[in-house]
Amino acid sequence: MRCSVFIATSLDGYIARSDGGIDWLSSVERPGEDYGFGEFYASVDVLAMGRKSWEKALSFPEWPYRGERKRVVVMSREAREGRHGEEFHRGSPEELAAALRAGGAQRVYVDGGVTIRGFLAAGLIDDMTVSVIPVLLGAGIPLFGEGVPETRLTLQGSRAYESGLVQLRYRAGRA
Repeated sequence: MRCSVFIATSLDGYIARSDGGIDWLSSVERPGEDYGFGEFYASVDVLAMGRKSWEKALSFPEWPYRGERKRVVVMSREAREGRHGEEFHRGSPEELAAALRAGGAQRVYVDGGVTIRGFLAAGLIDDMTVSVIPVLLGAGIPLFGEGVPETRLTLQGSRAYESGLVQLRYRAGRA
């Protein structure tokens, strides 16, 4: 099983404003350009996301994970009720990964700052695609931070887009 990250960050390393706002992502939106997300999303069979990311997704006019049926697992310490067939997991990233592996999952899309950091700390991330948006937020919710162990990454590719977005693809070694 492979655990993958596909996420955007500001140049100063934030994935959202302090209030969770992601309006700044629209600065690089271009008609017909998804920066490879569609191809990436088609390659995963499970989305493991954090509670705050799930709540943000629920605030969108339409559930963003419609279409091709994927298993969505939300990591949350509190009992929740899904609205679109989501499942909830109260344990550790290691426990979730073991359950997904036992269930036959092939590729897991890991999303959300806390969730990504937890999977990194457990040595479970295999690869990361990080899209750097040309904006400095100055404060917000960091992609990385304390608690993330030193992790060696191998650059697999990079691409600069006309919008100013720079996308970096890395392979991560497991602990």
